Amino acid sequence: MKSKDKVLIANGQGFWGDSILGPVRLIEEGPLDYLTLDYLAEVTMSIMQKLKTRDPSKGYATDFVTLLDRVLPKAMEKGVKIVANAGGVNPMACKDAVLEVVRKHGLEGVKVAVVEGDDILGELDGLMQGGEAFTNMDTGDPLAPVRNQVTSANVYLGAFPIAEALNQGADIVITGRGTDPGLVIGPLIHEFGWTEADLDQLAAGTVAGHILECGAQCTGGNYTDWKSIENMAMIGYPIVEAGSDGTFTVTKHEGTGGRVSRDTVVHQLSYEMGDPANYITPDVVADFTSFQIDDEGNDRVRISGVKGAPATPTYKVSMSFQDGWKSVGQLTISGPDALAKARLASEIVWDRLKYDGFEYAAEERLVEFVGANVCHEGVAVPGSDEPSEVVLRLGVKGPDRAKVNRFGSELVPLVTSGPPGVTGFAGGRPKATEIIGYWPALLDKTKVRSTVSVHELQPGGPS
Repeated sequence: MKSKDKVLIANGQGFWGDSILGPVRLIEEGPLDYLTLDYLAEVTMSIMQKLKTRDPSKGYATDFVTLLDRVLPKAMEKGVKIVANAGGVNPMACKDAVLEVVRKHGLEGVKVAVVEGDDILGELDGLMQGGEAFTNMDTGDPLAPVRNQVTSANVYLGAFPIAEALNQGADIVITGRGTDPGLVIGPLIHEFGWTEADLDQLAAGTVAGHILECGAQCTGGNYTDWKSIENMAMIGYPIVEAGSDGTFTVTKHEGTGGRVSRDTVVHQLSYEMGDPANYITPDVVADFTSFQIDDEGNDRVRISGVKGAPATPTYKVSMSFQDGWKSVGQLTISGPDALAKARLASEIVWDRLKYDGFEYAAEERLVEFVGANVCHEGVAVPGSDEPSEVVLRLGVKGPDRAKVNRFGSELVPLVTSGPPGVTGFAGGRPKATEIIGYWPALLDKTKVRSTVSVHELQPGGPS
């Protein structure tokens, strides 16, 4: 049973590292029912897994805790519920940190829900023994040859566990890996009582979530016609005004920078799009070719008529694995013939390494010449085809860490034993770092169990 005719849902983080001002201003500058925060990308999970390995109390988006410390009192005062995938690979640790923020501000009765079940790293071997090959969706290769290199494995859960958490009275919902639109669909399921049978409404929620998921990217950020966007410094983050029938309007707080128009929304709609007629999520298959987009002006775009089809029987699994090593360094080379000198410097590095018995195949090398005007700003002849400076970026990759490390020792010597004008050595001698590979696969939904738990601050510590 629906509780409201219209629900206001905003997204204040498009990735881990997005501006804290986005969600702060969403809370402070206008009405809102739900604030969603999308922190996770595929590589992010691997990073968080490494952090957790080093420290069992880590492995989540610490920026989320910093944000809550700033906005939670105001959010609770205004009745804004918060839904975030900030849990990463350690949602319970994230919950504990959030409850400490609750304690710090003396807030009572705040319920923090945790959705778990997406992390299947510990179950991977058992699933493989049971017949799951985790075939790479891009290459068709089985996982077995690289199994021992896998560092994270997470299922993209859907929106219904989030809705269940809200049904249980949660003020804050913390998840691990789930679909980005699920952060938006979950509150809509909760508010409007949608079920698995409400395919068009679920598809509409998917479209709404897709528009919101990258934050200001649909309100004028990263926009092709960027010169037309006003006050980008104070760009407003997006808000969806959603109705129970699946019709919704994309907007932003009045007086904020940026723009919401048909063009800015369509730019975001095309983001990470495969088959637009079959946008697959755990909850529904949405048809991105089915709906009407109407620009109503005044930073309001209405979307209606979204159609959906039944969900598939599988979850997508996102895995990261150790895929070798890389080392990258750079030098700035300035003055006359900067590009020619940069090319010579590159050849010197490869020749010296070869002389010492270290050769790298063409596909193992990175060679880039980046030109600008920093060293000679205002001095270079306008319109000259020759840059007055070049950033030489060299790198190697491969399975042998020692060989990759050897490369880094040949950049610095160019300062005194290469062509003139070498300067701007950045970052010290480059060291070998891990290459994180991405492995997408599918898994039968019946082999995954999600759970929801709700916690409140208890005397003496978090619950």
